[in-house]
Amino acid sequence: MTRLAGKIALITGAASGQGAADAELFVREGAAVMLSDIDAAAGEAVAARLSGQGGRALFRAQDVAEEAGWIETVAASVAAFGGLHVLVNNAGIIARQSVIETTLEAWNRTLAVNLTGAMLGMKHAAPAMRDSGGGSIINLSSTAGMTAYDDAAYTASKWGLRGLTKSAVLQFAPWNIRVNSIHPGTIAETSFARLGGEGFEAAAAMSIPLGRLGMPQETAELVLFLASDASSFINGAEIAIDGGYIAAGTVHLRNHLRAEYTRRRN
Repeated sequence: MTRLAGKIALITGAASGQGAADAELFVREGAAVMLSDIDAAAGEAVAARLSGQGGRALFRAQDVAEEAGWIETVAASVAAFGGLHVLVNNAGIIARQSVIETTLEAWNRTLAVNLTGAMLGMKHAAPAMRDSGGGSIINLSSTAGMTAYDDAAYTASKWGLRGLTKSAVLQFAPWNIRVNSIHPGTIAETSFARLGGEGFEAAAAMSIPLGRLGMPQETAELVLFLASDASSFINGAEIAIDGGYIAAGTVHLRNHLRAEYTRRRN
């Protein structure tokens, strides 16, 4: 399996969860990968494990909200591997605060990581990708970038990332760089799912027509496809990977509630 043979990728938020799953699949498919994350110990462990399996993987500690870190991480990627073809803007946080509850600190930090971080990544990675012959940028938004979520800052950042992706398409197409956003629903084995509180995962599964949460490996396959040359004419797309939640989640849940209501009446 060498769908990314010869490709060099930078994946943020790669110390655990979705980012780690992306990195593992990328390495298995032949890519050289620079992992970055604010959690240095966990990130180093992932890179060491992938290298121990024969892959080419390095790690750099990085806060994606800081521009200097982006300059250094992109430069380190090019220096270590000889170029850059793929950027996966995966790093993200969630405050789980409503509009009334949101503190200015939480609002600013969420947008700094989820939106400003992705902008800085594209700003500094795209020239290196241009000089490497072009490539692909994948921005991990969310179904929260397509509909309402309880968390105000998270929802705003993910809608913003969806729009930012469109602007990047316009600028980077002449450089042979494609930019797409993906919109995962609730994905198991990630901090977003685990920290949702009591009943969160069960309620999420109930609202998904497929009746279950997604898995990081399933989302990683979509990221891989968009990173590979197999998606060479896909540019500016917004792809939901959510088990049908955006398309039919409301009616699916309504039908479930109606059946439960009828059962109780009878």
